[in-house]
Amino acid sequence: MAQTTPETADWVSRLADDVIAEAERRAPGKPVVCASGLSPSGPIHLGNLREVMVPHLVADEVKRRGVPCVHLLSWDDYDRFRRVPAGVAGVDASWEEHIGRPLTSVPPPAGSPYGSWAEHFKAPLLAAMEAMGVEMRAISQTERYTAGTYREQILFAMRERRRIDTVLDRYRTKAKQGQPGQQSQQGQQADEAERAALEGSGAAGEDDGSAAGAGTEYYPYKPYCSACGRDLTTVTAYDDDTTELSYVCACGHAETVKLSEYTHGKLVWKVDWPMRWAYEGVVFEPSGVDHHSPGSSWVVGGQLVSEIFGGKQPIGPMYAFVGISGMAKMSSSRGGVPIAADALEIMEAPLLRWLYARRRPNQSFKIAFDGEIQRTYDEWDALARKVADGSAQPADAAAYARAVATAAGPLPATPRPLPFRMLASVVDITTGDEEQTLRILREVDPAEPVASLDEARPRLDRAAHWVTTQVPAEQRTWVRQEPDVELLGSLGAEDREALRLLLEGLAEHWSLDGLTTLVYGVPKLRAGLTLDAKPTPELKVAQRGFFALLYRLLIGRETGPRLPTLLLAVGEQRVRRLLTLP
Repeated sequence: MAQTTPETADWVSRLADDVIAEAERRAPGKPVVCASGLSPSGPIHLGNLREVMVPHLVADEVKRRGVPCVHLLSWDDYDRFRRVPAGVAGVDASWEEHIGRPLTSVPPPAGSPYGSWAEHFKAPLLAAMEAMGVEMRAISQTERYTAGTYREQILFAMRERRRIDTVLDRYRTKAKQGQPGQQSQQGQQADEAERAALEGSGAAGEDDGSAAGAGTEYYPYKPYCSACGRDLTTVTAYDDDTTELSYVCACGHAETVKLSEYTHGKLVWKVDWPMRWAYEGVVFEPSGVDHHSPGSSWVVGGQLVSEIFGGKQPIGPMYAFVGISGMAKMSSSRGGVPIAADALEIMEAPLLRWLYARRRPNQSFKIAFDGEIQRTYDEWDALARKVADGSAQPADAAAYARAVATAAGPLPATPRPLPFRMLASVVDITTGDEEQTLRILREVDPAEPVASLDEARPRLDRAAHWVTTQVPAEQRTWVRQEPDVELLGSLGAEDREALRLLLEGLAEHWSLDGLTTLVYGVPKLRAGLTLDAKPTPELKVAQRGFFALLYRLLIGRETGPRLPTLLLAVGEQRVRRLLTLP
């Protein structure tokens, strides 16, 4: 079995070492089980995606080593519908009547092709995971509970309810000691922000089934009312011998059912999670920061799985937040948060994988939807070049390898990955005209011209989508239709000479690299230097002034896309017409 060394290990390799060793201790010869859990209570945003990507990357590394491994994605779709999220298209206040019902029993937003609220929000993530090469086995908790899969575990938990309550009570005491009144206002706000940011991770309100009042017996099971379908129920009695369970609902319905037959309810979250660890034999599962405070489901679950269910808590790191450049922390209870499908409209799948692979789970990071996306692509392309020439650091090379391929094989890639910022500028200037776009891309490198736009796809399509959806109208580039005769006529001798030198060199330098040399070189020639002279501070000032002049003459403002790309996009003849002195 391949083992990593300190010189080559990245965080994924080190976790895979631990996971394989732990799996051998627990269940020698059996497949390694890695797990994720998500509640499709709303848009499953890019913070929730870390719940999937951390186990995926570790499971994929285990598979690369030839060790059998399965990645379980547990859909907590039998969780209650807690609130109506704001900003979700096709949803209004009428959905409040479904609060308390299972997510699979709530209708989807109006106009959705899916059969339920849960399926509506699962679908885009499942499609994104397929595009990203994430192999997993999906489990619907609705299907598990309603099929009676956990019947023995439920009956066992009910028999052991007093022992469970004793474990939970250790942490209820701690929670009382840390009442919000003892925190600073700033601390309370930070805690609330973090709780909101990780909704949808499976925390599900951190329900432990606490009794309604003093002297009331504790029950770790919550039935869904057979009359109204909601969980506004209170268990009033349970008989271990007959498994008869009595409950009343806030809707007024009351009944007695046999829990050995009844399948319309579930264990409360803090009991449900450790039960499933034992049932599935989970070896590795990460969890968000919301699970790691005293008394949280991860902490309590570790006690319950060992003391009650006879299993072991998975190993796994706590993962930090994922933010969006220019946006506040994400919450799946609010509409309008970017999901993986949104990111894949502007990022190639390997790039999005890389953002999760290059950072340790406990490191927070941001995903750029604004202008920083261009810098992200630049970093990605620079890393690709370093990997190709062998100069990349081992951990960086490992992250790159995990991004571009899985144990099953390589992910689709753009055959000719031209710079994203250049493609964005071209699409911006041509407003997506494919004939003009191809004309420009052919001229980028005349020695190896682009023969078809397909060579630049899917990156070209990602750039086009970013420009049309993320770049504000006032930042779009509009090339002048006619020369600015007034500005041209007002130029002094130095500016006139600079324009002459530029126009004189256009034909000879008409390629991306050539125009880069030319636009930076004209101020050098004006200063009596050669084109390859190193810039001085004075020269940099002259270059900035020359660039501003060209922008004003071409697009009517003093900044814009990179000038070499802009010139290529405008075309030689039109450049000459806009820059020729009257």
